[in-house]
Amino acid sequence: MALAEIHSISFVLYNTFLIPVTFFSFIYYVVAIRSILNRDEKEESPTNGAHWPTATIQIPTYNEPVAIRCARSCLEFDYPKDRFQVLIGDDSTDAEVSRAIDDFAKESEGRVKVTRRGNNIGFKAGNLNHMLKHSQGEILIVFDSDFIAPKDFLKRIVAPFMHDAKVACVQAEWDFLNLHTNYISKLSSTLLMFYYSLIVPINRKLDVPLMFGSGEAVRKEVLVKLGGWNERSLTEDTEFSIRALKNGYRIVYLDDLKVKGEVPYTLKGLMSQQRRWAYGNTKVFMEHAHSIMFGPFTPLQKIMITYTTAIGYLSNFLLLLFFISGTVYFFSQPDAPIDLMKFIDQTSKLVLLTSGFIAGGVIALLKKDKTHILLPSLLSVLTMGILVSYSVCVGFFKAVSGKELLWSAINKEGNYAYTTRGSGVDDQ
Repeated sequence: MALAEIHSISFVLYNTFLIPVTFFSFIYYVVAIRSILNRDEKEESPTNGAHWPTATIQIPTYNEPVAIRCARSCLEFDYPKDRFQVLIGDDSTDAEVSRAIDDFAKESEGRVKVTRRGNNIGFKAGNLNHMLKHSQGEILIVFDSDFIAPKDFLKRIVAPFMHDAKVACVQAEWDFLNLHTNYISKLSSTLLMFYYSLIVPINRKLDVPLMFGSGEAVRKEVLVKLGGWNERSLTEDTEFSIRALKNGYRIVYLDDLKVKGEVPYTLKGLMSQQRRWAYGNTKVFMEHAHSIMFGPFTPLQKIMITYTTAIGYLSNFLLLLFFISGTVYFFSQPDAPIDLMKFIDQTSKLVLLTSGFIAGGVIALLKKDKTHILLPSLLSVLTMGILVSYSVCVGFFKAVSGKELLWSAINKEGNYAYTTRGSGVDDQ
């Protein structure tokens, strides 16, 4: 194919993809402006309960000694000691890790119990369902193994359940233990802050917030009634959220209650995480599409649930195609003198049209008081972000085409802080 023909085809594709990219960019601009102008109401219930419900802390883990750090922080909760239990669901295949967890449980003098099932079927959801059999609490609190929570966390997250019988789930906002590790961790954090600052407030305003998978609480009675966690889902948190909402239950999001966890700090880890989330959430939409489209949701609720679980990932695909076709179009141009003023004018217009996502990211960092990572985050988005978008596309189209995607663990920095016997961690 001649260079002129390549240039002509790429020009058509570039301008074709510019239309939907501009549309999504405009949406992000609107969302960013809304975030600036609107002050979302805080939703938090009083924590002076006379009779606290019983609670079970569930920490599913797979070859991660950092789960000990998580359990240790849970033991510090300022909650009646006889009203909560801590379970570590150990699916580990590493005997050293299991031994360290057992040693810690013994040291806790019965306050930490370890459950094992001898396999990893159903991954995290399967582990949680197995732990459910050993959970005595009325309220179940789920932590990924790398998370830690403040002392008042348990009282604050169970309070909404005490004041509204229709509350099925409560979600705390994530903060980050390893934000400053490197450029990848800054990019990982920025992507999450974009979601928390711009998308979640809209979902909450419409009363359709979704759970994140960690730092979440679930009413055990409702979980059992609705059939437990879906072991076929790679995003069991989102899947159960949709089931709870369509059955008339409420999900409460507490942005003032923070739990700290680790974000991916390697490109491989970030790509794996984003691919799994795109795959899992798209599968959730496909499974519940009829209920979402024709169920008990308002038009705006349907739009936001669809965006959160599927359409948002499609925008990554369109952006990637736009970037590829634009790059080919630019470098396949025939040799000619550069018209500097025309180049500047066209580039400025293009940047203005397509920078809604970046503008949203800047606003998110401003709202979270993290503008000191703005430059490295921007550099990461414009470089490694392309590969992350590609990974999102892979997850999205694997889901759409019905192909299988296996769950994979992402390594945590906290795992390296433990000795072989899991005796302690460094301060973070």
